[in-house]
Amino acid sequence: MLAYIFDRTFDGVLSAVFDAYFRHQSPDLLLGKGDQLPLFCEETYEVTTSGEKAQRVWKGLEKKLSKEALHLIMVSWQSEEKELSTPLLHYIYKVFAPRNSATASKDSIEHNYADPDVLYVRNTARRVLHEQLRMKQFIRFQKAKDGTYLAVVSPDNDVLPLVINHFQDRFNDQPWLIYDAKRHYGYNHDGKTVVRITFEDEAAVPFNLENGKLNDEVLSSDDRLLQDLWRTYFKAICIKERLNPRKQLNDMPRRYWKYLTEKN
Repeated sequence: MLAYIFDRTFDGVLSAVFDAYFRHQSPDLLLGKGDQLPLFCEETYEVTTSGEKAQRVWKGLEKKLSKEALHLIMVSWQSEEKELSTPLLHYIYKVFAPRNSATASKDSIEHNYADPDVLYVRNTARRVLHEQLRMKQFIRFQKAKDGTYLAVVSPDNDVLPLVINHFQDRFNDQPWLIYDAKRHYGYNHDGKTVVRITFEDEAAVPFNLENGKLNDEVLSSDDRLLQDLWRTYFKAICIKERLNPRKQLNDMPRRYWKYLTEKN
């Protein structure tokens, strides 16, 4: 069994593909640095991530795969799943492998869902895209006294980069900050441009990372009133006889509740 070791970056995956072809090898596993090796691992190779190698492999993928397939590969990586590394390596490796049939179309690999690696990458991407949609639905903004709108999220997948354009298009004339408490970064829009930000000291930020609430001293009085009105409206339209907790949990999983105004 041959295991390649990489630095858990996407460029590292692409560099591993490059090295595998250069070394005329077909790795069985792609593991992150520090991962425990399987019991019967006979050989390991440590991949050195190279931007040049990664770019060459990506350009090759652009020639052999559709834009949709390339998008799914990129989206799957946002899942941050450790188990994705090996199927993703195998999928990309197979894209460049010689075909058995001379008549095989260039996109036959990406549509071969009988291949476990292709299916794994596709299903992983679909889960990420599903949460991307939920982020658009469940993000709740609060207005600070200075006019900035704040939203705190903590998604299972790293979907924030996938939804920022959505909010930039729809709230392009307003200052806002969307912060991922789980990954400790966010995006700030000043009314013109969007920049990625991090806080050196999260304990000093004027909002609670556990529930996303702005501190009372910075919360706009208008927004406090609107939150109360929204909770009242949410309770008023509830028809007790038609309550369906199971469906509610399916449509709005409990892990999102702590940041929803109507649930707090």
